[in-house]
Amino acid sequence: MLLKSPPALGSLLAAALLMGLAGCSQAQSPKAPDAAKPAAAAKTGDYPAVLKGIQKHGFEVVGEFDAPGGLRGFAGVVGGQQPAAAYVTPDGKHVVVGSLFDASGEDVGAAPLEKLAAKPMSEKMWNKLDASAWVRDGRADAPRVVYTFSDANCPYCHRFWDAARPWVDSGKVQLRHIMVGVIREDSPAKAAAILTAPNPSAALLENEHNFDKGGIKPVAKLTPEVANKLDANQELMIEMGFQGTPGILFKDDKGMLQRRSGMPQGQDMDLVMGKR
Repeated sequence: MLLKSPPALGSLLAAALLMGLAGCSQAQSPKAPDAAKPAAAAKTGDYPAVLKGIQKHGFEVVGEFDAPGGLRGFAGVVGGQQPAAAYVTPDGKHVVVGSLFDASGEDVGAAPLEKLAAKPMSEKMWNKLDASAWVRDGRADAPRVVYTFSDANCPYCHRFWDAARPWVDSGKVQLRHIMVGVIREDSPAKAAAILTAPNPSAALLENEHNFDKGGIKPVAKLTPEVANKLDANQELMIEMGFQGTPGILFKDDKGMLQRRSGMPQGQDMDLVMGKR
């Protein structure tokens, strides 16, 4: 099954975003602005016309914040996924997307960008994950939840499942496998066998324990209901920015949604799963 790639962000924004996102979670709150009236403008939606030029590149304005030097700062989301800051010049005719640093090297837009765009976006995406067709792996009352887009035939999904055992078996982490069928022809039927089993969690374990022997037996035919669930899960996977499995999502210490594409390597596993 072929996956459609997510839409490109546009060459105008791509380079700026790489710098703009890097320091988002560490930067301190911006200092008091030189310009006035942004708060009132944010309420009325009285945004400069120049912002329409970057909207066609995928920049969606979500709010305005105080910015220094006569600039107007705007928090936004690019491509529905990436928080980014935009700064409109005092003449209202130009806009710069990316990071704005003060004399101490702090990104003045990092804190408002997190508040206005990143946190709401994280919660919205987390709620979408929660509403998807997932299978629980681990204790229901585990303090940490990690979502993973999983294909029953995916060897890297199996490796991630195996590497996660110390956290899951100790009750510290609950994995929620959002089942998709994208690797092989019988992947949807195997996913259906797990989702429609009397005990989906047990069926998931059966597939993993017998992975080297072919895994769980696929169902003979997908029902329309299960096919719709798998289609919705695949669309969600693409929406979350993944083109293959496993696609892993978790919350960091600040409650911000983080992604990992593929099997986490080395110490990155501890970031995904938390302390052992």
